[in-house]
Amino acid sequence: MNSRNGIIPDQRKCFRISLMSKPLTHRILVVDDEESVRVVFARLLQKVGYEVATAENGFDALLKLKLLLPDVIISDLNMPQMSGFEFLSVVRRRFPQISVVASSGAYGSKVVPTGVLADVFFAKGQDDPKALVNSVADLIRTSAARARAHQEESAPVWIPRNGKDSNGIPYIVITCTECLRSFPLNVTKEDDSEVLETLCLFCSNTVKYIIDFSLSVTSPPKALSPSIRAPGTGVSSRLLANP
Repeated sequence: MNSRNGIIPDQRKCFRISLMSKPLTHRILVVDDEESVRVVFARLLQKVGYEVATAENGFDALLKLKLLLPDVIISDLNMPQMSGFEFLSVVRRRFPQISVVASSGAYGSKVVPTGVLADVFFAKGQDDPKALVNSVADLIRTSAARARAHQEESAPVWIPRNGKDSNGIPYIVITCTECLRSFPLNVTKEDDSEVLETLCLFCSNTVKYIIDFSLSVTSPPKALSPSIRAPGTGVSSRLLANP
C-alpha cells in the first residue's frame, strides 16, 4: 500500500476526520468598565483555553455582538452609558441562546440579584476566581437547555429614569417590545428591581419592565477593596472597586 508523507491512505482519512472533529474554542465576552477587571478576567479565562473578547460598557458590548456571538457573557452591572442591567435585558430578548454571568461588588449575596437577567452571579472580591471559571464551564455544558428556557421566558425591559416632567413628577419612557413605539409613563413609586407591567398606548401589548435604579446602588469604597490575583497570570485587580 502506497503512502505519502509517512501516512498511509486509511491513516490520512482518520487524520482528516480528527481535524474536522476537533472541538471549537468557546468564546467568552467580558463586559466591565474597569480595565483592570477586564484584564484579570480575560487572562484567567484564556489560561484555561477560552477565546476572550472584552467591552467597556453595554453599548460597546452590543457592537461586539454584531461581529461575533459568544457562548457566554460575563457582565458587570453598574456601568456608564448603558448599565449591565439594561444590557443583559437586551441580550436575553435578542440573544436567548447566550448564557450570562452577572458580576458586581455591590451585592453581598451569591445569588442572582432580583430582576437581573443572568444565569449565574459572581460577587467580585468575595467569590474565588476559580468559581468564575467553573461557572463558565457549567454554562457551556448546559447551554442547550438554558437556551430553551430563555426562549420560553418573557424578559422585562430595563428602563433608566428619565427625570421629572414640567409638574415635577418623575417619569420614564417605555418602548413597546411589540410595535416598538415609545410612550411616557409617570413613576408613582420607586420599587428597586420590581417587575412591573403596563399596556402599550398604541397596540395594547402588555409590556413588562423594570426601572433601572442602578445609580443608587452603593458600591464598597475603593480603599477597602482587597486585591485579587488571577492564578498563574501575575495580574491583580481590586475587583470590589467598581461593581
